[in-house]
Amino acid sequence: MSEVDYRGQTTLITGASSGIGAEFARQLAARGSGLVLVARRRERLEALAAELVSAYGVDVVPLPFDLGRPLAGEALAAEVGRRGLAVTGLVNNAGFGTYGPFHREDPQRLREEIALDVTAVVDVSRAFIERLRDAGRGVLVNVASMAAYQPDPQMAVYGATKAFVLSFTEALWYESRGTGLRVIAVSPGATRTEFFDVVGTLDAAGGTRLSEPGDVVRDALRALDRRNPPPSVVSGRLNHAMTVAGRLVGRRQLVNAVGRMTSPTRSVG
Repeated sequence: MSEVDYRGQTTLITGASSGIGAEFARQLAARGSGLVLVARRRERLEALAAELVSAYGVDVVPLPFDLGRPLAGEALAAEVGRRGLAVTGLVNNAGFGTYGPFHREDPQRLREEIALDVTAVVDVSRAFIERLRDAGRGVLVNVASMAAYQPDPQMAVYGATKAFVLSFTEALWYESRGTGLRVIAVSPGATRTEFFDVVGTLDAAGGTRLSEPGDVVRDALRALDRRNPPPSVVSGRLNHAMTVAGRLVGRRQLVNAVGRMTSPTRSVG
């Protein structure tokens, strides 16, 4: 296996209306992939679709859809089928985080976080993976996070959801060997997206400098282009070094260090 040829393929991207999802759409369109753009904000999806059709001449279908609904994967797959779309690739990017002490979090908001960050990833992956394997030439990308690599005080649920995504994806990587489907989890650090607008504070960045969405996507696609793609990739050299360093210290020291970084009143450059 070598560099992925996206020409003639159709990749479905969740959370495609902004940030990393929109950047996946731009870079995949530039490489010739048709797209199905999934998010709740219709106007943003339609604007992005028009931009990509004009710039790259690929087929782009904006598909407004709420992935937080029950049985989201089945319903999304049914709608894709109704439109006669043959999806060969999938990027599970949709998600959000919450910030603050767990005992003060809104229980309903936590349920919504788990539904989108975990349940929808499993549901959508299960709904599409058989057709992706049958196509034998596409990709399955799940967006995890640096938060997956350690406990995350102030973001306890978000970190746990991303640890699930990382483990889940690496298992699918193993199961998909020999099928032609390339599976990978990409773990960005703090990235310049609307994530922090939803969280409500930059303290969640832990005082680290923000990465750019384009760099995250380039790292993911570059890893997928390898002759033997890995099950996961951490975006950014410094972030990768931090995950390696985290394995060398005890869990007590690690959680204490992360807790100090993510405590309120930190600033980010």
